[in-house]
Amino acid sequence: MANLKPAQIAEVKGKGFLINRGTENFSGRIVPRGTVFSPDDLKTVSEISSKFGNGKVIPTTRLGLEIQGISYENVQDAIDYAESHGLKFGGTGNKIRPITSCKGTTCVYGNYDTHALAAKLYDEYYIGWADIKLPHKFKIGIGGCPNSCVKPALNDFGIEGHRIPKYNSEACKGCKVCMIEKSCPSKAAKLVDGKMVIDENVCKTCGVCSESKCPFKAVKPHNEVVYQIYVGGTWGKKSRMGTPLSKFVSEDEIAPILEKTMIWFKLNANQKERLGVAIDRLGVEKFEKDVLENDELLEKKDILFE
Repeated sequence: MANLKPAQIAEVKGKGFLINRGTENFSGRIVPRGTVFSPDDLKTVSEISSKFGNGKVIPTTRLGLEIQGISYENVQDAIDYAESHGLKFGGTGNKIRPITSCKGTTCVYGNYDTHALAAKLYDEYYIGWADIKLPHKFKIGIGGCPNSCVKPALNDFGIEGHRIPKYNSEACKGCKVCMIEKSCPSKAAKLVDGKMVIDENVCKTCGVCSESKCPFKAVKPHNEVVYQIYVGGTWGKKSRMGTPLSKFVSEDEIAPILEKTMIWFKLNANQKERLGVAIDRLGVEKFEKDVLENDELLEKKDILFE
């Protein structure tokens, strides 16, 4: 690595290129909009790998594609080629990292279109706030249901879709084989004295029972989604399960809470301190009060762009 200076390595790292160990080549990360690549996108990635890399493409844990073996001299050409085909390299630095999501409504358990939400947040924050410097990295994970396949609770800001059962006990006929009880994956629904009851302490509000399982509509079918927000999650050498906010929120509330979370992070965290560490140091109660109750926090948005 005699020919490359540390400043050159740092320069391209800021553009999404990481040095390949023991070489003077880099791996560049292509970040998908809404966590989805089109056939044309995949063709472009293949072309970049062939033209500028060593022919290897590795999927990343944040659903990007890492093109290996790009020389320092070819970095800008790879960036230009990607951008001419609507793709962007990125995914490094003390800022919003690539947004991840599960497959949403193509999954039988998905409660909402996670890709649409991921694309919206990608445009507004990953791209729109790309130059904002935070105390540390900030990861956003979007899950379609409490199965939590994409691990939203292990992100700095996790979003998880839920559907709360709409139960009318008067409509329950006390069937000997209760379809709600039979279908409930959490075993929260049980027949008790000839009536089905739902134990709210066990129910995961996964939405499975809201899909017309009961022939008498004791639990009404519906697609009304609420969202559990997790904050401060991390994984790795220092793990922390994300703190669930104390209430479900609507889709319209997600963006304001996300913005206030990042403002709070900028105002309260020490440099190189993850959000979860700052929350533990200052208290969950303070964080919730500031983010859920203090709309004045949004008036300090300019601090993010300083």
